[in-house]
Amino acid sequence: MVLITLVIGAIAFFLAFMFTFKPVSRVIALLVSGIILIGSIVLMVANYQNHFGMEKETTTTSTEIYSASNSDTMPMMLYKQVGTSGKNNVYVYNLKSSQKTPNHTNADEYTTNKVTTTSSTTAKLQTKTTRWVWKSDFYKNLYLWSGMNNTIVKRVNNFELPKTWVTVSTTQAATLQKAMASMTTEQQTASKTAGTQYVNQAVTAAMTKNPTMSSSEQVAIAKEAQIEYSSQVLKQALASSK
Repeated sequence: MVLITLVIGAIAFFLAFMFTFKPVSRVIALLVSGIILIGSIVLMVANYQNHFGMEKETTTTSTEIYSASNSDTMPMMLYKQVGTSGKNNVYVYNLKSSQKTPNHTNADEYTTNKVTTTSSTTAKLQTKTTRWVWKSDFYKNLYLWSGMNNTIVKRVNNFELPKTWVTVSTTQAATLQKAMASMTTEQQTASKTAGTQYVNQAVTAAMTKNPTMSSSEQVAIAKEAQIEYSSQVLKQALASSK
């Protein structure tokens, strides 16, 4: 609506200036069209600079995420460092247990990322997004076609990760990949054997406490133990690479 009154005011002011010759009529026409023109400009500036007619609205979404490694037994959060503060780092994750193209956070001035550790066994991403929205339908119609609605103010991503998850930079991941590729057959066999022993010990300890444990429960404990072992190995590898 403001855009329409702006155009009408500008055309009316031009016509009044060019084609109105009687002094009284000229003054009245210029005054009325000038008020419409200037008023429209003031309203537009107030909206663009001070978000006049708008208010902030925050929405929160929460979704389960999966390891960027595409492996259930190697829970990993990847990130690419942007800047020096770490606030604008780009985090890489999956929304499915396995996917070709991973998801990632936005690298812009509005987005802040946080990583916290929880006692949960599942990883979650909670996103709080704050945007400018119209206060009412009146302002919505007043500033029709302005493109200001849903303008983002800030976005906060909070990654809630289990203790077994490891946060790895893309540089560290590349280093680890090279180290794994250079492992000898003996080293690979020793690692697999150690992992199997760790899992067996965990299952045996659990069955000692609960001899009537079902086979599905044993599988669940074995998977959890495998995740714990992979997490320990990954953390040790990261520590040794520093």
